[in-house]
Amino acid sequence: MEPLEAELSRARELDVDDLADAIEAMGFECTRCGGCCTGYAPDEPGGAPAGEGVSESGESDGSGESDDGCHGGDADPADREPHTATVFPGEIREVAAAAEERVGDSYDWRDVARPMPFGLSEGDDGEPAGETFEWALATDDCGDCTFYEERDGRGACAVHDSRPLICRTYPFSVALDGTSQPMGEAVDAEGVVRAHECEGLGRDISREDAEALAASLKERAVRELEEAISVRDTYDPTAAERAAGDVVVFDSEGPKEADGTPVDGG
Repeated sequence: MEPLEAELSRARELDVDDLADAIEAMGFECTRCGGCCTGYAPDEPGGAPAGEGVSESGESDGSGESDDGCHGGDADPADREPHTATVFPGEIREVAAAAEERVGDSYDWRDVARPMPFGLSEGDDGEPAGETFEWALATDDCGDCTFYEERDGRGACAVHDSRPLICRTYPFSVALDGTSQPMGEAVDAEGVVRAHECEGLGRDISREDAEALAASLKERAVRELEEAISVRDTYDPTAAERAAGDVVVFDSEGPKEADGTPVDGG
């Protein structure tokens, strides 16, 4: 059995109760700080600066948006690293549909997703160029997820019910080869479950919520490995020669242009 197929088999055999036990042991409650939805401050490993817009008691103080219109801190938008969250092709369409229903305007692929920057380089014209193997949620000029909002000083998602699996499961991941480990190294671990930097860690979580999160975590692990296998099997090294643009994204559906259209002949 190939390595990815072996890991996929492991992912499918994960026990949701065991995952929920691990999540309960570490504890978690979303504080709606916006850290996992917003651009990186220059001196932070990921997300909004710790504590920005949140009082010592953990409640929002309403100051989450700075004078330049960006969430958290005084960093110039040009100095912020953009929020990066993996989104699958099917999820892009689901998010687009949810956004359209909410605002009544049409959303195309690039309104929802952008080529994952990892692996791309700067072309002669200063624009990204090269090949990448994932999509990331679109970001605004501040580097925040384009669907991130602040309501009454607290973080919110404009497409919350249709948000991608990476968003549903953060700050947790499963330690299997071929699965993603978001926002850097883990800060806590129980069995195969890893927890990543988040101020909501260590808080009480109900069994019901832990089980729901665990089920999504297993679904994400399976989906990531299925996607990885499909990317491997459909990879076409000649796609870049046929592409109209300078960027090619290889996802589970085959090679695509940066706007999500299939590469001609792909």
